[in-house]
Amino acid sequence: MRSLLYHITAIYPAAESFHLVMFFCRIIITIEFVVVHGLKKIGIGVANAEVIPNPLHWPVFVNDYFILFASLVAPVFIIIGLYTRLAIMPVLAVTLTGYFIVHWNDSLLIKDVPFIYSMIYLLILVLGPGKYSADYFIHKKQAV
Repeated sequence: MRSLLYHITAIYPAAESFHLVMFFCRIIITIEFVVVHGLKKIGIGVANAEVIPNPLHWPVFVNDYFILFASLVAPVFIIIGLYTRLAIMPVLAVTLTGYFIVHWNDSLLIKDVPFIYSMIYLLILVLGPGKYSADYFIHKKQAV
């Protein structure tokens, strides 16, 4: 009983638990991001493709390709765990722009979504993808 209480209240997670949580968090959150926000931008799962906002007033093709890259291509790298921190950068650019520019004057119910995605991807950026990622195996081979 004492051991169970110790594990439940421990402030430092066991290494294996940390890596499993990072693995599932990275994959589940990113799949959700792609399905809910990425695919509707190209018209999959909806009647009409979503109009892509251009709050920074970039040229339309640059804006559209950047948003599509951040919503559909970069998440594949995040799921695999390949160049994860680099792949998170465009996703963060989109989610933080959504929070601070597009939805800044909206209610918390609306701006909550880009905020939560931003916080989760910032956490993955800081902590890294974990042991169950392609990055881990690349760095493991380089260290030997």
